[in-house]
Amino acid sequence: MAERRKVIVIDDDPTGSQTVHSAPLLLRWDPDSLRRGLRHPSLLLFVLANTRALEPEAARERVREICRGLRLVLAELEAAGELDRWLVVSRGDSTLRGHFPLEVDVIAEELGPFDATLLVPAFLPGGRTTRGGVHYLHGEPVHTTDFARDRLFGFSSSFLPQWVEEKTGGVIPAEAVERFDLTELDGPAEAQQARLDNFSAQRVVAVDAERPEQLEALGEAVWRSKRRLLFQSAASLINGLVPLPPQPLDRSGLAALRRCDASGERLPVLLVVGSHMPLADQQLEQLLKEPACEGVEISVTKLARVLESPMAPELIRSLEQSWLAQLQAALDQGSTPVLFSSRGELVCASAEERRRFGLALAALMARLAAALAPQLGLIISKGGITTHTLLADGLGLDGVELQGQLLPGLSVVLTPADATVPGLPVITFPGNLGDASGLRQAWRLMAQEATAWS
Repeated sequence: MAERRKVIVIDDDPTGSQTVHSAPLLLRWDPDSLRRGLRHPSLLLFVLANTRALEPEAARERVREICRGLRLVLAELEAAGELDRWLVVSRGDSTLRGHFPLEVDVIAEELGPFDATLLVPAFLPGGRTTRGGVHYLHGEPVHTTDFARDRLFGFSSSFLPQWVEEKTGGVIPAEAVERFDLTELDGPAEAQQARLDNFSAQRVVAVDAERPEQLEALGEAVWRSKRRLLFQSAASLINGLVPLPPQPLDRSGLAALRRCDASGERLPVLLVVGSHMPLADQQLEQLLKEPACEGVEISVTKLARVLESPMAPELIRSLEQSWLAQLQAALDQGSTPVLFSSRGELVCASAEERRRFGLALAALMARLAAALAPQLGLIISKGGITTHTLLADGLGLDGVELQGQLLPGLSVVLTPADATVPGLPVITFPGNLGDASGLRQAWRLMAQEATAWS
C-alpha cells in the first residue's frame, strides 16, 4: 500500500501556491478546517498565515497557533491510520523578504525537533535562481535589487550563508551554514540521500537550484531520507516535493471560470492594486493606458490623516461611500474599474506604524471590493497582503480552491459553493512578479474575448 503523505505549506502570504494546482488554501486554522484540509485528496495543503503583514511578535503567535492546531490533528489522523508521513514547508518570499528565522524557529519548537532546515529560495518561473550559494533575480544578485531595500525586510547580501548570519543577528554565523550545490543536485541519487542522512543538530543548509530537475531530485532524496527535515523555501521546491500532473484547466479553461449573469453574459472585472513595489507601479501605469480601464485612486496621505482623526470612523465611512460610488459609476459605464492606492510609500515613524497603516489600507480596499463582488465575474488582486485581506476579511472565506496558473506564478482561486459570492474567480497577483506589461496581460487574458488568445 502506498505511503499516505501530505506536504503542509505554512504560507506567509497567499501567493506561495504559484507553481501548483488543484489544492486547498486555508484562511482559517481551527481543528475542523485543518482536518478538512488534511483529508483533501491533494497531497498539498496550504495554510495562508499572512505573517509577512504582521509585527514579529504577532507573526510568532500566529505560527504557534497554527502549529499547535496541526499537531493535534496530525496526531489524530496518524492514530486513525489516515496519514503515514508529513513534511512542513515555511513558504517565504523568493526575494528573501520575511520573518526568517522567526517562523522556522517556532515550527521547530512546536512540531520538531528537526535534523536540518533546508533554505531553498528558488522560484524558477520568476527567474529566481541560486548558484554557488548566491541568490539571483534574472541573473542579478538579489541584494542589488529594489527588494533588498524593503523598509521592513531589507538585507545586504545575496550569499545565503551571509544572509542567514545577518538575519539571525550572528547567532548562526555564515561558516556554520552548510551548502547543497548544483554539482550534488546533478549527481547520483544515492549521494544526495547520503548527504541528507548526514544532517543533524538542526543545521541550516542553503540549497542551489537552476532547473526543475534539480529540485525533483532533491524531493526524491527527501522522501527516501529518514531524517526529519524542515524547509524554508519559495514556491519551486514544492513541485520537487510533490510532482504534479498537468493542470486540468489551460488558460482558456481558466478564463471560462469568469462568472456570467442569468442570460449568459459575462459579468464585469474589478482590479485591485495594493502593492507598492516599483514593479507594481510600472504595471499599473501600463494597465491604465487601456481605454477600457477606469482608475479609482485612494490617496494614502488623505487616508493617513483621516485615520489619525478622532472622527476617523465617520470620515472613513464617508470616503468609502465616495470611492464606492466612483467604482460603481465605472461599472455602469461598461468600464473595468481599477481600485489602487496612490503610488509611493508613505513615510511612517516606525515599522509598527507602517504595518498598521498597511493593514488599514488593505482592509479598506477589501471592503470596497466585497461590496461590488455580487455583480462581478472576476477580481484581479495585486499584492499579497491586499489579496489575503480581500479573501479572508472582505469576502469572509474560510478557504479557497486553487485552480491553477494563468501565467507562470499567477494563481487563479475559486470561492467555494457555500460562499456569499460562490464560484467567484480571484487572481492572486504577487507584488514582485512579472514585467511592466504583466498586469495588463493578465487582464486581457481573463477579460477579453476569445480573440485575445491568438
